[in-house]
Amino acid sequence: MKVAVIGTGNMGAGFARLLSEAKHEVAIGARDPGKAAVLAADIGSSVEGGGVAAAVKLADIVILALPFGAAGEAITAAGDLSGKIVVDISNPITPDFKGLAIGHTTSAAEEVQKLAPGAIVVKAFNTIFAQLLAREARKAQTLQVFVAADDAGAKAKVSDLATSIGFEAVDAGPLSNARFLEPIGEMNIHFGYFLGRGPTTAPAWVRV
Repeated sequence: MKVAVIGTGNMGAGFARLLSEAKHEVAIGARDPGKAAVLAADIGSSVEGGGVAAAVKLADIVILALPFGAAGEAITAAGDLSGKIVVDISNPITPDFKGLAIGHTTSAAEEVQKLAPGAIVVKAFNTIFAQLLAREARKAQTLQVFVAADDAGAKAKVSDLATSIGFEAVDAGPLSNARFLEPIGEMNIHFGYFLGRGPTTAPAWVRV
């Protein structure tokens, strides 16, 4: 599967490494193409790095590994996203990380869909810390990734992608359910950074 990872921060770098290890074709895109190229070279010769539009052009799936506030600029830079599957991993957190800037009647994922109306937006990975992307960090158990989307085919492809990199994909319903997933992501931030558990915690939906 051809995947464009937009962003070179902890999440972007983590996704690019993990996807490359799983033998996916990976292109890294960034506002600063030089940073993307350096990261790609560090990961391996099979990974490409450059501008956002170039990374997106041939990708099957685009992962926005960016804070919610940076999504608009990245979508503009991406150019034509018609028919592309765009994965929003963000939580629309406040500057102090203690709350959500939007919610209840909309979500980061739905706002991304408004910014890219021709794309097929999928919500996923917003409850996974960057520290848990590497396989060696989660050897003890398989972590769940909640996947929400209105398009069944796109949801299936992102679920398959999550499974291929060692996660358990959980169908989380339509894209509007991101309104509920994002508060779970915020609660996980509280557990990780304000309640002493550290950034190696993740929520799971348990069936008994």
